Amino acid sequence: MPPIKVWKSQPVYFALLEFLNKKGDMTDTDLFDLLKEEYDDFGFKDFNELLMRLEVSGKIRTTSMARGKRRVELIQ
Repeated sequence: MPPIKVWKSQPVYFALLEFLNKKGDMTDTDLFDLLKEEYDDFGFKDFNELLMRLEVSGKIRTTSMARGKRRVELIQ
């Protein structure tokens, strides 16, 4: 019998914004790792789509750092 999936009580975008609010600016890999701990079936493609959606809506800002790394910050 396969394990039963339980839906999270808060959407992933809310958890992302909450992490940034509590911890401040983060690299995209650190933020992805935190979200991956909470949401097992959350992939990096989903993460990139979420970042793009939140950036377009004016909630976050991403800036390029070193090669392949981005800094994610919450816009107050």
